[in-house]
Amino acid sequence: MTLPDATSSAAAPATSWRDSLAMYLQPRVLIVLFLGFSSGLPLALSGSTLRFWLRESQIDLETIGLFALVGTPYTIKFLWAPLVDALSVPLLSKILGRRRGWLVVSQIMLVLAILLLGFCNPASTPWYVPFGAALLVATASATQDIVVDAFRIESLPKDEQAAGMASYVAAYRISTLVSTAGALFLIDAFEKSGFGRADAWKLGYAAMAALILIGMVTAFVAAEPDQSQLATAKNVGDPMKRVFETTKSALLDFLSLDMVAAVLLFVILFKFTDAFSGIMTEAFVVDIGFSKTDYAAIVKGVGLAATLVGGFAGGFVARRYSLAKSLWIGGVLQAVANLSFSWLALIGTSQWALAFAITCENFTSAIGTVIFVAYLSALCRNPMHTATQYALLTALAAVGRTYLSSVSGYVAKASGWPMFFVICVLVAIPSLVLLTWLQKRGHFEALGSVRV
Repeated sequence: MTLPDATSSAAAPATSWRDSLAMYLQPRVLIVLFLGFSSGLPLALSGSTLRFWLRESQIDLETIGLFALVGTPYTIKFLWAPLVDALSVPLLSKILGRRRGWLVVSQIMLVLAILLLGFCNPASTPWYVPFGAALLVATASATQDIVVDAFRIESLPKDEQAAGMASYVAAYRISTLVSTAGALFLIDAFEKSGFGRADAWKLGYAAMAALILIGMVTAFVAAEPDQSQLATAKNVGDPMKRVFETTKSALLDFLSLDMVAAVLLFVILFKFTDAFSGIMTEAFVVDIGFSKTDYAAIVKGVGLAATLVGGFAGGFVARRYSLAKSLWIGGVLQAVANLSFSWLALIGTSQWALAFAITCENFTSAIGTVIFVAYLSALCRNPMHTATQYALLTALAAVGRTYLSSVSGYVAKASGWPMFFVICVLVAIPSLVLLTWLQKRGHFEALGSVRV
């Protein structure tokens, strides 16, 4: 999608709804849509769904908070992104091409890792057993994300990039609903059918592993991007030297950014307010007294609807205002929305109050995310290193979710739920201070037109 400034957006040519719909039905865009579904599925299985399972198994809040560290592969995926850019997979890449070969390998890894995690029982095994299995899921998932991002950028022409990104995000959100609400509904149904809790969770995770086959079939049906084929033809010589040159060029390009330290710190902190509160959502819902069905229907069902609407709202904000103004709007809204959970903690178990809080949180978070993705895309200035650079930026963005949020369980236990969500608002302040600093020094004007 294009993120122009407010004046240029007014001059943008109008397109009919038929033209817009036709764009979403292009075969290449549909391929990206199905890959988006495959990308979104594993995240919750090693994240929110797993944390619900942990709390139901009476795992303490401190340990659940430490499970945020499972997201480490998403934070350091830039370390092996150059391997995906520079190397081919033996045999599979000869048959399918470089990108599709990596896709299939990552998806096979995902199926096996999800099955392994499902066989772990937090109630009867040490906490580090499911932690290790979840880490394998996250590693395979992060690898798939690297490949899908590169595939999307290389396979779609400029006039289809907007539709491709929108389709990818929508499918990603729907698949996270499937692996959270869908998984919990399915596990609850297994329990009501007579299966024990451990067996029900095992079957639920097996069903989620089977859904990865959607992405695998898509990889076989898709065509290898022309850019990837050309890059493969040029990839001759020492493989390790190619990896080194790719890494070196991508990093040097980043380091040439003006105010690079402040920029990268801002990337880490902008979504921290969301991450700090989000890591405790499942434990909060269980502690307040809501059931698995309430969680699935409201937190994930209503939450998905609010997220999709918020995504469209974020697109409107991004087109209507400058990038700096848009970041201010998204940053403030996603922080203040946490107060709705403080209110819920005070009034207790109420499905309507939960729906309101979830709607506020997901709607504002989606606005912030869309604008943040526009900003990250603007920072990827060199098309020769897009995959590696985007992996580095998204990995940095995951630092807040993975490491800084790991202490959220300790904070929640020490402060109590109402005050905890007030603290979640306050942790947004450093990112807004950095935003002010970057804006005053002309950072956003230097970025110019933004392509996402």
